[in-house]
Amino acid sequence: MRGPAKHVDALSTGYRGTSTVQDELALLARARKLDPDALAAIHDMYYAPIFRYVAYRVGDRDTAEDLTSEVFTRLLSALRDRNAPQNTLRGWLYGVAAHMVSDHYRRHYHSPQIELNESIVSKDAGPAETVEATLTREDLRRAIAELTEEQQNVIALRFGYDMPIQDVARTMGKSEGAVKQLQARAIAALARKMAPRMVD
Repeated sequence: MRGPAKHVDALSTGYRGTSTVQDELALLARARKLDPDALAAIHDMYYAPIFRYVAYRVGDRDTAEDLTSEVFTRLLSALRDRNAPQNTLRGWLYGVAAHMVSDHYRRHYHSPQIELNESIVSKDAGPAETVEATLTREDLRRAIAELTEEQQNVIALRFGYDMPIQDVARTMGKSEGAVKQLQARAIAALARKMAPRMVD
């Protein structure tokens, strides 16, 4: 499928949650017929959130772009082979992306790192503040890499994919309560890991 469509608003804003299940099913039905407009719409709607999810997990932009492109290539192959997702396009794409991230780490044998927004450094920050912010980001990357895979997924979906709790629950096949617990435990673990750095 084609590369990032930079003119599409959704690519810079992440998951919007505005499409209904019926809209998604209608789009999926058109995609199964390899309708070019439907394929383009799927790419434009889901590329950015899938990319942000993958980037949160792998911590490298080039790798994230490669893996995200492969997710959409696999979707196209599945549609051509008539193995397309039946009920949830978003869930299928997330599942493929999660599987590819896991494969990536099995191949490279190193701990996952998290791509974080560089904009947390103020444009007015001096050298000391810039160094401190960079060290904090590195500490946070390492701390997130030490979370369980499910906790990393919740953090990536909530803050990378920008997905509401109820949609994270649906996507991961868990209850909203379970997702809230995973998120709370992940944030608590991050706070504990980051506390010594903050004290220093």
